[in-house]
Amino acid sequence: MASIAMILKRSPYGDINAAEAVRHALGAVSFEMGVDLILVDGGVLLAKKGQDDTGTGFTNLEGTLKDCLEMGVAVYADVASLKAQRVASNDLVENVKIVSSKEIAGLVKEATTTMIF
Repeated sequence: MASIAMILKRSPYGDINAAEAVRHALGAVSFEMGVDLILVDGGVLLAKKGQDDTGTGFTNLEGTLKDCLEMGVAVYADVASLKAQRVASNDLVENVKIVSSKEIAGLVKEATTTMIF
């Protein structure tokens, strides 16, 4: 089975990168591909519970991230990025795995394809 590592570096509300990442993740998993959605830098904010998108003009992506998880997308959040963004582990959507940069490197190495958003 083909596997894709999708790396999201941008915060969910400011441009379309996060929306495109979750859209592509849902599309790939629906075609029975293995998908690792890796959140780094501002991308870890996608995994925060209770997102407030008021005034951004963007659609709230928390529900879409939960859909990804329910459909089998593995979602990983970089521990250093969580600390930098001041997001505690108990503030994350359920089933998001916290990983180190070494673990992220392993995920990317094992993937057939890597996409960066």
